[in-house]
Amino acid sequence: MSISAAQVKELREMTGAGMMDCKAALAETNGDLEAAVDWLRAKGISKADKKAGRTAAEGLIGVAGAATSAVVVEVNSETDFVARNEAFQELVRNVAKVALEVGGETEAVANAKYPGSDKSVTDAIKDAVGTIGENMAFRRSKALSVGAGAVATYVHNAVTDNLGKLGVLVAIETTGNADAARSFARQVAMHVAATNPLALTPEEVDPAVVARERAIFVEQARESGKPDNVIEKMVEGRLRKFYEESVLLKQAFVINPDLTVDAALKAAEKDIGAPAKITGFVRFALGEGIQKEESDFAAEVAAAVKK
Repeated sequence: MSISAAQVKELREMTGAGMMDCKAALAETNGDLEAAVDWLRAKGISKADKKAGRTAAEGLIGVAGAATSAVVVEVNSETDFVARNEAFQELVRNVAKVALEVGGETEAVANAKYPGSDKSVTDAIKDAVGTIGENMAFRRSKALSVGAGAVATYVHNAVTDNLGKLGVLVAIETTGNADAARSFARQVAMHVAATNPLALTPEEVDPAVVARERAIFVEQARESGKPDNVIEKMVEGRLRKFYEESVLLKQAFVINPDLTVDAALKAAEKDIGAPAKITGFVRFALGEGIQKEESDFAAEVAAAVKK
């Protein structure tokens, strides 16, 4: 099939591989970008572990917390300017407040009453479009809670209290000191912001992701020309490394890289005063997974002048 320059360009941006390598990869995979990424990785040409999310939407991530629960929400806008608008910031704070009250599931939050109004969150945001001056939308929310313990919140590079472009929740279940548990959970939340783990434990990693990684590792190992029994050991070793890099409890703790997160938790139990368990985490990065429409600014200006 014919491979376009645009496809080659996109694959180069995704992998950092050379133009001819990207063209060859696309030719080998009939233009399938995801398969081409895997082909390049298997050949050792690309070291990309995953395609970076395309941050397209603007707006804010907001968090809100109570004693044993917390929520994170995302409200999008057309431009980054609105994130500095106090009216928009108040809007996001109120959406987070509603999310905390109704349990955090996106649909429930969207349909709940907006504070001080008879309208739903969705309709209140539509009304705010006229006031703030650009299109906005509530995209998603998520909550974590524990029966006993703490749920910590963290906003990276906050533009104001509890609002920014990256928000994290971490839940720790324990019968020990809740303040100590929350303090450690916040450190873990900072770690999650930095490392973006795929899952809490190896068992929670998407089986499809594991199968894909295994297939790539097998192909890489076969390049060595070693016998099958050696290849299997090589693959298992690389899978262990994959889990160490991708699974929260197995990652080296950014605050003390000599310990895994799991080992750091065990050490923190001395301050907490009881056994503790990380039961979950949530990480929202603004606009992740939304395709951004690229525009030619010069062409837009030229078009505007002609009108």
